[in-house]
Amino acid sequence: MRSSPLSPCLSWKRMVGIFFLPFILSGFGPRFKQEENHVFGKVHPPQPRVSAVPPSSLPNPLSLSTFFPSPASSRFNWSHLTPLELKNRSVGLGTESTGQGNPHFTLEGHKFLIFGGSIHYFRVPREYWRDRLLKLKACGFNTVTTYVPWNLHEPERGRFDFSGNLDLEAFVLMASEIGLWVILRPGPYICSEIDLGGLPSWLLQDPQLLLRTTNKGFIEAVEKYFDHLIPRVIPLQYRQGGPVIAVQVENEYGSFNKDKKYMPYLHKAMLRRGIVELLLTSDGEKNVLSGHTKGVLATINLQKLHRNTFSQLHKVQRDKPLLIMEYWVGWFDRWGDKHHVTDAKEIEHTVSEFIKYEISFNVYMFHGGTNFGFLNGATYFGKHAGVVTSYDYDAVLTEAGDYTEKYFKLQKLFGSFSAIPLPRVPKLTPKAAYPPVRPSLYLRLWDVLAYLNEPVRSHQPINMENLPINNGSGQSYGLVLYEKSICSGGRLCAHAHDMAQVFLDETMIGILNENNQNLHIPELRVCRYLRILVENQGRVNFSWQIQNEQKGITGSVSINNSSLEGFTIYSLEMKMSFFERLRSAIWRPVPDSHQGPAFYRGTLRAGPSPKDTFLSLLNWNYGFVFINGRNLGRYWNIGPQKTLYLPGAWLHPEDNEVILFEKMMSGSDIESTDKPML
Repeated sequence: MRSSPLSPCLSWKRMVGIFFLPFILSGFGPRFKQEENHVFGKVHPPQPRVSAVPPSSLPNPLSLSTFFPSPASSRFNWSHLTPLELKNRSVGLGTESTGQGNPHFTLEGHKFLIFGGSIHYFRVPREYWRDRLLKLKACGFNTVTTYVPWNLHEPERGRFDFSGNLDLEAFVLMASEIGLWVILRPGPYICSEIDLGGLPSWLLQDPQLLLRTTNKGFIEAVEKYFDHLIPRVIPLQYRQGGPVIAVQVENEYGSFNKDKKYMPYLHKAMLRRGIVELLLTSDGEKNVLSGHTKGVLATINLQKLHRNTFSQLHKVQRDKPLLIMEYWVGWFDRWGDKHHVTDAKEIEHTVSEFIKYEISFNVYMFHGGTNFGFLNGATYFGKHAGVVTSYDYDAVLTEAGDYTEKYFKLQKLFGSFSAIPLPRVPKLTPKAAYPPVRPSLYLRLWDVLAYLNEPVRSHQPINMENLPINNGSGQSYGLVLYEKSICSGGRLCAHAHDMAQVFLDETMIGILNENNQNLHIPELRVCRYLRILVENQGRVNFSWQIQNEQKGITGSVSINNSSLEGFTIYSLEMKMSFFERLRSAIWRPVPDSHQGPAFYRGTLRAGPSPKDTFLSLLNWNYGFVFINGRNLGRYWNIGPQKTLYLPGAWLHPEDNEVILFEKMMSGSDIESTDKPML
């Protein structure tokens, strides 16, 4: 139990330190640059800045050491506190506050600091998990943290997938084998800049189901998911001999805060299923009060230290050690926006302050990886903006796992605090530039319809999530084509999410999106096919907007206010089985130029020993790249991302099939390079 704010076990030094803590941290202010509001918090709405107080305006003399009784003054030696060394286990990760010095974490009764780094197993090819974890260990970290994405593990209601790149247990056991502790963040909501914040899209089928609340429909779905997930986690816990020392309850609920009963329910749901390790919450520094749950350790997420960093946190717990669950060392990018970078020296300085004053932390991200396929989420601040394919995040390791200036600065810093030498850093993953690929064959979208699954025929348009496919779970990702014969023109009105190309037969006549729901159709002499191709560009992953993220056409379609009826609806999920069927199609030679959506096929020759590379599609416009049937993700000429990461582990020796689904107009060569352009 937490002590009362007036607990006699608190020393007078500690009480003074707590009182003045908001003012102490203002000394950090001048070291940091100001930045735009929309990147201040993790996909949070713009918030007012707190101006840093110049040191000259504070009482003198004043420093952190005045209020922290015992800053770290010696080197750390946790060689006996690793999953490989700790065989006799009983108490796990705990907290201790004696009144002598700062509250601190303990592991098996020994004082312990968490040096965590985030790696998401689902964003990294399984073949590279070991490489990335070894690099985390060699840098000086002792813990890996990862989210667990519900939408990937239960893609259809009642069908669970923990295989291949989604083998959570294998990832956790590999971390243990390497000597790393693990903090799991299983949601059910995780944000993470992935589609719908990691919630399955089939939850959107019922408009009465309220996400992230104790709504009956949502809770029933969570219960069934936890019934499959948590039994996998139980044997991985510390007290069962595994590396999992803590488990996070939900994620950043303080900013959502729709239901006061929701977080206590999730807390009990985890305890009831056998989670015995330390439970924690994670919130932005301004939302700790609304996100805190009794009996659970509160932690905060931040990008910079300032005068009020810990003010809310200390209102809910004063006798617990500090843990920065997400220290954002970079930021994600959105299409049409700039590429974000952060100063390695600022990162080094802030982490050194964490260590000096014994503040545990988790670097988000240590290695970001890639939003392969249709994984990416989106933001909504008055306008929908999809997250780019790369989740490089300007992290400590690059998207392809290469070292950065941040890596070497942190490694040197950790080494200066370590009583034992750090492991040797692994070798770089080799890169290559391959001969250009010139697609020689193509198929128009209209020629492909026969190779899709049986279309849905409906009186009215049906949104993506409610299509009667995938065993009743609807369609999660990709595109939907709505087709209807019309015999007159006029003012077309349709609510399409996120972007729709409108065609008469095979000729595009315009674009519909959230800001443009109307289009003029010219008068027709004969009946023609109205075709509306709608793409899900990523569901919003943060804020109350997640409740309204149905994709495709939502509502009716009308011409001159007269509703259209009788639609044929094609689902383009772009699954690997679809590309297998396309092999039997009759592909045509690529013309000099082609307008409109089409598939283009070529061959990438990787030689006998394939290596990582980056595909450059500067002569193409907008679409997706598939290598041997695997979806690498979206490319778009509006930037900022200009290359797509192609893992060498996904290439065959010698010849590899490359298929582009280009939505607008054909390009020329597909280049490759050994360096990314983000």
